[in-house]
Amino acid sequence: MSFTEYAQYDALGLAALIAKKKVSAREVMDEAIARAEALNPKLNAIVFMDADGGRAAARGKLTTGAFGGVPMLLKDMRANVAGWPTRSGSRMVPATGAAVQSNTVTNFKAAGLIPFGKTNVPEFGILPTTECKLYGPAHNPWNLEHSPGGSSGGSAAAVAAGIVPIAHATDGGGSIRIPASACGLVGLKATRGRVSQGPEAADATSGLSMDGVVTKSVRDTAAALDALGRVDYGDPYWAPPPEGSYLEGIRRKPKRLRIALSTKMMNGTAHDPEVTAAVKKAAKLCESLGHIVEERDPPIDASGLVNAFSTVWCANVAYQLDMLEQQTGIAPSLQVVEGLTLGLYKMGKLVSAVALTQARQTMMREGRKLAAWYETTDVWLTATLGRPPMKLGTLNVDETDVQKGFAPNFGYVPFTSMQNSTGTPGINLPLYWSKDGLPLGVQFCARAGGEMTLLKLAAELEKASPWAQRYSQVRI
Repeated sequence: MSFTEYAQYDALGLAALIAKKKVSAREVMDEAIARAEALNPKLNAIVFMDADGGRAAARGKLTTGAFGGVPMLLKDMRANVAGWPTRSGSRMVPATGAAVQSNTVTNFKAAGLIPFGKTNVPEFGILPTTECKLYGPAHNPWNLEHSPGGSSGGSAAAVAAGIVPIAHATDGGGSIRIPASACGLVGLKATRGRVSQGPEAADATSGLSMDGVVTKSVRDTAAALDALGRVDYGDPYWAPPPEGSYLEGIRRKPKRLRIALSTKMMNGTAHDPEVTAAVKKAAKLCESLGHIVEERDPPIDASGLVNAFSTVWCANVAYQLDMLEQQTGIAPSLQVVEGLTLGLYKMGKLVSAVALTQARQTMMREGRKLAAWYETTDVWLTATLGRPPMKLGTLNVDETDVQKGFAPNFGYVPFTSMQNSTGTPGINLPLYWSKDGLPLGVQFCARAGGEMTLLKLAAELEKASPWAQRYSQVRI
C-alpha cells in the first residue's frame, strides 16, 4: 500500500480492503507506523508508540468487527492498555504501565481496531489547546503555527495528517469537538452515560466527560459509537437505549427537522466574521435540504451554566491531584504541575460540598429547561469555535492566576461546555475553511439520546457538501 493511497481511505474503507484481502492488516499497520515516524517529528501528535505490539496484533487473528485490522491511536487520558503508561500530559503522573485495560479499549479491540500508541494532550485535559510541559505542543497539520485544539489535539492532528483514520478522544468541555473543528474532522460528544468509563472511573469529571473518537467520515463515527455504546452494569447510570445501529441508521434520510440557529454567543457577543459566515452557510445548506431553520437561542441561563461547570471542573481538578498525591506521595506544586493547573487546584480546594451540590443542581435545572425546549426543536446549530484555530502560545500554561490565564480564551469556546453540563450530544462537522486555509467547524446539538438524529443529519450534510477531498490539501 502506497503512502498516498493509504490516506485516501477512512477506517471502514481500510477495513473493507483488509476483509477482501486486497491488502493485509500488517501492510496497513506498517504504513501507519511509517507515516507516524515520518510526520510526528513535525506534529508532536504521538507521545508513546508500541510499534512491535501493533505489528504483532496485525499479524494475529483479526476480529470480525466493523474495523477489522485498522490501526488507531489512543489519547493519553483514560483509555488504559495494560502495560502502557497513561500520564494525562502531566509530570506529576509517573510513567508506569497501567494495571488494567479500560472498557473503551476493550470495545475498540472487539470492533477490530488495533491501538499502537498514545497521543499528546494538555495537562489533565484542561485546555482547549494541546500544549503541555511534559510533551511540548502538538501542531495543527493545516498550519504548524496553530494549535490542533484540545484536549484531544494529538489525536485530531494524527487523523488530519493521515497517520491513522480514527483515534480515541475524550470530551469534558468540548475536547472532542474543539480539536475536530480545529483540524477539520468529525467529532461527536455522545449523551452522558452512552459510553462506559469503567473499570477505572464511574462518571469522569462528575459526569461532564465522555469518551469517543475523531474521524474523517460520519460513517466511521457512527460505527465507532456502535462499538463503544455497550452497557456496563457496574456504571452508575446509562443513556437511553439507541435507536438500533447508528451505522445502519445513517443510510436513511432524516425527517424534516426543526433547527434552531445561534449566530452569536448567548450573551450577544459576536463571533469572528468568518465563523459567523460559516454558521449561516450551514443554516442555508440545511434549508436547501428541506429542513426548517429559525434563528433563536434556547431559554437557558448560559452564564449560570458556565459558572456551574467551572465549579465542578475546579473541584474535580482538586480531587484528581489529591488522589495522585495519595498514590505518589508528591504534593501538587509548580515543580510537578503547570501554573494554570495549580491555580485551578487551589480554586477547587475552596469549593465546599454545598457549592458543588448547588452547581450540580444548576446543571440539572438548566438541563430540564433544555429538554423541554427540545420538545419543539430537533437540532440546535451553533459555532463550535468562536474564532479560527488559535496560534500556539496564545495561552500561558505557567500563569497561576486562572482568570488572567484563561482571558485569551474568552469567546473562543462559546457553546461546547453546555452539552457536557446538560449531558446532551453534540457533533462538529468540518463543513468550512477560512480564507487562510484553516478549518471552521460548526456544531449540531440534540436532546439527550438524540445521537441518531445528529448522525443522520451529518451524513446528509456530508453527502451534500463533501469534505473528504480536503485532506489531500494538508501540507506538513
